[in-house]
Amino acid sequence: MPLPKPRISTIDEPEANPRPASERPVARFEIRYYQYLRPTGELVGSPPALALDGKLLRRCYHCMRLTRQFDQKAVSLQRTGQLGTYASSLGQEAIGTALGLSMHQRDVLLPAYREYAAQFLRGVGMTDILLYWGGDERGMDYRIPREDFPISVPVASQASHAVGVAYAFKYRREPRVAVCVLGDGGTSKGDFYEALNLAGAWRLPVLFLVNNNQWAISVPRHQQSAAETLAQKAIAAGIAGEQVDGNDVVALYARLDRALREIRRRGQPLLIEALSYRLCDHTTADDASRYRDRKQLEQQRANDPLRRLKTLLMARYGWDEEQELHLLEECNEAVENAVKVYLETRPQPLESLFDYLYATLPEALEEQRAALLRRRFDA
Repeated sequence: MPLPKPRISTIDEPEANPRPASERPVARFEIRYYQYLRPTGELVGSPPALALDGKLLRRCYHCMRLTRQFDQKAVSLQRTGQLGTYASSLGQEAIGTALGLSMHQRDVLLPAYREYAAQFLRGVGMTDILLYWGGDERGMDYRIPREDFPISVPVASQASHAVGVAYAFKYRREPRVAVCVLGDGGTSKGDFYEALNLAGAWRLPVLFLVNNNQWAISVPRHQQSAAETLAQKAIAAGIAGEQVDGNDVVALYARLDRALREIRRRGQPLLIEALSYRLCDHTTADDASRYRDRKQLEQQRANDPLRRLKTLLMARYGWDEEQELHLLEECNEAVENAVKVYLETRPQPLESLFDYLYATLPEALEEQRAALLRRRFDA
């Protein structure tokens, strides 16, 4: 027997049996936006202490510049067949830099694939990142930091992992934070919503940092969600959410540092949406010119986070072109040294593909491994 169709009443249509009712708002929510450094390099509002700390700002700029130099070299390596598919972080360096500086070493980072600046600041080597994109999983076997997770290419899968890590921190009563970074496209995945819901229900020490670079591969932000902000998605899970200018390293550091301290103190989750723009293709396997307007791209270049911070340093902290040239040379040397080590790293023996699948290798795979070894030695 088919189910009866539901009857939908309009506002103007009176109910058959009206009942006394009262009407009142039961909850109100607000999403705040933070910016302290304008695209012109001018400070606005009530800037945090970082804006007055020239030494720390220079460190931010150094990391952002190094990350961009590395990024450009990695793309060149891929184009010349010396690296596999690579995901660029062009235009998004401020997010990783602010995050890397604000995290404690004992926190755990669960990255997507554009967080190189944060990884470098936490001790991951440039050679490690190159090895990973070159197809060598040893690149994710960090010497430092040992507990950080590898790059997550499956979109938003790291959100569920972050909840597990945060639950372990809560269970052990450790004042640590699981930091999950994902893109705007990741917030459209079920993994994200499930993780967000559990983090809120269980009150877990986890930070969800959304890099809203406006593109989920070829799908623009406005086609992904009708929500006015991505930060407000936290509200349904009972989590606080806020939005930050993702090209403003000052605002990012201030809000991330505050958020991480609060999470450690209170053990409760938080979501921060960082508004940025992907100035590059999604990966080197993508051609963004097929779906992205060139005029829009050129307009977004005015928001470049490196240009913004450099302008501030030159206006207030004595930065000049001579220091800029010296920094470029220093970064280029560091990148070239990392590339040299990467290119000279001997590949793993082929039989190593069996080594990390099982604690005890099944008999059928033992036979395959033995056959592979015989073939290698016979050759």
